[in-house]
Amino acid sequence: MQSFGPERLAGQGLDPEQFESGNRAIHALLTDPDNEHRVDLVLTWRHDDEGGVYEAWSRRGAVRFRRAIDDDGALVYPIVEILGDDPLANLDPLALGSIRAESTAALASGHEADDPARRFIAPEQQSYPFAYERIAQLFDSPNAPDLAVSPTDWAQGPNAGNHGALHVRQARAPLWFCGPRIRAGEHGLAARAVDIAPTLLAACGFPKTRGADATGRSAEERGVGPDVYLARQDGRPLDEILDPTALPATRAYLFLLDGIHMTELDARLEAEPERYPGLLRLREHAARLGGGSIVNFPSITWPSHTTIGTGTWCGHHDVVNPSYYLRDKREMVSPQGQQVRTEGFSSSDVESIFEAFRRERAEEGITAAIYAPFGRSADHAPLEGRTLGHKPRLKALTADLAGDRDPRWEQDGDKSVTDESILDNRGMAQVIELFTSDELRAPAFVYHELTLTDGAGHAHGPHGEGLGDALAESDRRVTRVLDLLAERGLLEETLFVLTADHGMAPQDPDVNHPVSDFAANGFACAVAEPMIWLHDLCVRVERFADGRTARVFVSENDALPDGSRPEVEGARVRVEARGETPREVATGETGPGGVYGFPTPSNLPSHELIVTVEAPGFNPRRLTLDGTPLALDLGRALYSLG
Repeated sequence: MQSFGPERLAGQGLDPEQFESGNRAIHALLTDPDNEHRVDLVLTWRHDDEGGVYEAWSRRGAVRFRRAIDDDGALVYPIVEILGDDPLANLDPLALGSIRAESTAALASGHEADDPARRFIAPEQQSYPFAYERIAQLFDSPNAPDLAVSPTDWAQGPNAGNHGALHVRQARAPLWFCGPRIRAGEHGLAARAVDIAPTLLAACGFPKTRGADATGRSAEERGVGPDVYLARQDGRPLDEILDPTALPATRAYLFLLDGIHMTELDARLEAEPERYPGLLRLREHAARLGGGSIVNFPSITWPSHTTIGTGTWCGHHDVVNPSYYLRDKREMVSPQGQQVRTEGFSSSDVESIFEAFRRERAEEGITAAIYAPFGRSADHAPLEGRTLGHKPRLKALTADLAGDRDPRWEQDGDKSVTDESILDNRGMAQVIELFTSDELRAPAFVYHELTLTDGAGHAHGPHGEGLGDALAESDRRVTRVLDLLAERGLLEETLFVLTADHGMAPQDPDVNHPVSDFAANGFACAVAEPMIWLHDLCVRVERFADGRTARVFVSENDALPDGSRPEVEGARVRVEARGETPREVATGETGPGGVYGFPTPSNLPSHELIVTVEAPGFNPRRLTLDGTPLALDLGRALYSLG
């Protein structure tokens, strides 16, 4: 078995220079009284001599594990250590699969079962499907943080509903496949979001290629023939729902009901079927996964959309968060904040579904990303500045479709939800234009983002009345698509996929995300919920053989693009001898080259001399003169172990 740590190590996680600040930060997040009901997990990767360990820390306990490649070439996750109670002990992908199950869990958590706005579920009642893989993948990207925080179910106010956590409630999306090669019916399994792309391409009869699998190794490196559908493929085709003897689909249409909670979707369709004829029409002939799709971590829009569109986790496509810090450039970037022309943020080492269709079926039709946050290389992608069709007709169609919009959004004065309703209407107009234009070949692949359900979930909660109205409005658009393809004679040959980019949970509006105010705790860092990038110093110590003198070299721990670490001049250095009353040995500042030299008592060994280094804008360092960092023992500090 071969240890397999981060693929492109460039500062993510905790290296030995960061054990002090990293351990202090983990301890602060888990022991701050204000965080008692806000922090579920603090996640990281930590360097060691055996390829490093991934860690999940919580108030109830911690688990440390490795990632490795076994003799069959598969990824495995051997546990190294459990401290206290294992916070990831429950990996059940089918847990909390209904409103009733959620109500039971909320009641067991000491919260309300009957009020959907207060149906909070404690960490002990959650599950964490595919947790080891979803944690480890994040730290493969150089853009990954040093620490990632997964909040408790209800601790991401002030919205009525929110998402982003590792646990199943916020990470599960519905997943249906309907059309050629699909075995319809209920299937008692859960998929990962990375399985959607390869399943879609398999149902469309695409040939396999010699790309890289989940280990990042190409077919040549693994000594096998073509066995994946994309240049990098972390997922697998869901063979359980595929009939390889049937004719393949000639085109594919992916509906993404942004942020729809799977249990709420199921409950609405059962309780009010007359409101959702289009969705029921799909569901009747679909393969429906009982555990849905477990999405990327973090379970947030831009990373998750890119995962669905590439078949790779965010640690491989590099859009690790809505906003993330680039260590080498010392700057924060925000694809989600930018909104438009964001396809360049994703890694060129991964392939989009749009690119796969262009590679194999360029002559059969165009590709379209209808306001999808990820549309790299789609022929039609308005968020990327590529809009096909005639603008006057698109404008007229949008006006004709105005009746599909629910007037309540404007009556409520809710501008954000109103804007999403308008956007979805424009998207529907684009679909009609693309399929009916005499100048365009009908799309071979459409990724259709329906944003309204996400906006309504945030504003009204994932189980609120407003969510039902948003779903009904979205159903009108689904129905229009099905009718349109039927009129064009394309319905029976099209594979339909219905999913979401994340789940959602009701929130306590008075409880803010635990990372939002983390920097106020005295740490030097960059923060973008739910991630923390620590600003640390690299300190090297050297003592000369005679024991009379030593020197300290101080630089920034994060490297520049050329790999160099800027030297830090003016860092304050204090050297003390151990003892009941520490004795000052030397004090001063680093000069040119980030160096400070000082005398040392020759009778004291290096491990009895403590060096403290402080510099503005960085976390302090404390280590012995032999280079050993004086880091907090988390097992002892958090769980009284050791």
